[in-house]
Amino acid sequence: MLGNSFGRMFKVTACGESYGDALVAIIDGCPAGLEISDAEVQIELDTRRPGTSPLDSPRQETDQVHIFAGVRDGVTTGAPLGMIIYNVDRHDIHVQQYRDVKDLIRPGHAEYAHMVKYGKFADWCGAGRGSGRETCMRVAAGAVAKKILAAHGMEALGHVSECMGIKAREMGFEDIKAHYRKNLINCSDPEAAEKMIERVLEIKEEGDTAGGIVEVVVRGVPPGLGEPVFDKLNATIAHGLMSIGAIKGVEFGTGFNTARMKGSEANDIPYLDENGRVRFRTNHAGGIEGGVSNGEDIVVRLAVKPTSTISIDQQTVNMAEMKEQKLAAITRRDPTITARVVAVAEAMIRITLVDHLMMWRGYDAVQNIEHPWS
Repeated sequence: MLGNSFGRMFKVTACGESYGDALVAIIDGCPAGLEISDAEVQIELDTRRPGTSPLDSPRQETDQVHIFAGVRDGVTTGAPLGMIIYNVDRHDIHVQQYRDVKDLIRPGHAEYAHMVKYGKFADWCGAGRGSGRETCMRVAAGAVAKKILAAHGMEALGHVSECMGIKAREMGFEDIKAHYRKNLINCSDPEAAEKMIERVLEIKEEGDTAGGIVEVVVRGVPPGLGEPVFDKLNATIAHGLMSIGAIKGVEFGTGFNTARMKGSEANDIPYLDENGRVRFRTNHAGGIEGGVSNGEDIVVRLAVKPTSTISIDQQTVNMAEMKEQKLAAITRRDPTITARVVAVAEAMIRITLVDHLMMWRGYDAVQNIEHPWS
C-alpha cells in the first residue's frame, strides 16, 4: 500500500488499522525546540473522539496519545516525532459482525475496490486502513502543526456551515471563533446548530445518516506561501482534504459560485491599508491567487458525505458467491460524521500550511530579495 505520507519538509507518515493494535504517526521535519506534550495533543484528539454525543458513533475509544520519540524533557529534539494511540474498543462481537459480512459489498464503502486491488488479503475488519479511524493520527500531527503556526501568528478554525440543507449564516473568522465548538454539531451559528441537531436526530431514528459542509477559515497567513504550478497552496490543501475518506468536494472563497459571476464581480480589488500594506476589499479568491497566499484569510469549504453504514436494508453483491443479496447493517456508525470531520479538516490544513511555510521561508532565505509590498 502506497501513499501513507503527506508533505515535503513537514512530512507526516501514518500507519494503523481500524481494528489493529494501534495507530502511529511519525513527523519527519518537526523543528527542534518546540515544547509539546501528550496533554496538548490530547486536547485536539478529544475534539474528534467517538462516543461523546448522540450525533456520533457509540464506539468507546479513549484515543489516548503518547509521544514516544523525538522529545526530551518536553521539548522536541529535531529527531522524527513519534506518536502512538492504542485501540481499546475492539471486542469480539464487533469483529464478528464484520466477519459475517466480509464478502459483501457494503454500499458506499470500498470493499469492491479494495478486493480488486488487494484480493483475498484486503482487510475486511472495519474497513482496515480505509476506516475513518485512521484520521486520529492526522489530528495528532495537526496538533503539532497548530502549535508551530501559532508561533507564526496563524490560526485555523473550522465549523459545520451546513447540514441536510440547514445553513449557518455567513460567518467570518471572528464569528466562528465567538461560538467555536459550543454545541454538539460544531456549528458556530447557535440557531442553525439547534435545527441541525434536531434534524440529524430525526434521521438517526429513521436508521439513516446525514451529510453536510464544513468550512475552515485561516487567519494570519502571510503572502507568499505556495508555488505557482503543480504545488499551488490551494492544490495541496485540496489534496490533504480530499484524502479524508468522507470528502467529496472542496472549494475556496466564492468557489463554484464564481462560475456564475462576471469578471468585474469576481475580481478582488486591491488597496493600501493604514499601514501602507496591500490588502483586498473582497475575498472571492479565498486568500489564494495564482496558487500563492495573498495575505487575506484562507477560506475553504468541503462537502462531507453521509455515513455510508445505515440501518436500512440495501441490495448488494456477495463477492465470494458472485450473486446479489440483501445487506442488513448492524455495525456501529455515526448518524453524521460532519461534526467530527471539523477536527480532521483543521489538521490537514494546518499540516499543509506548516509544510509550505517551511518551504517558503527556506527558499526566501536563499533567494534573499526584499519584500516592500507585504
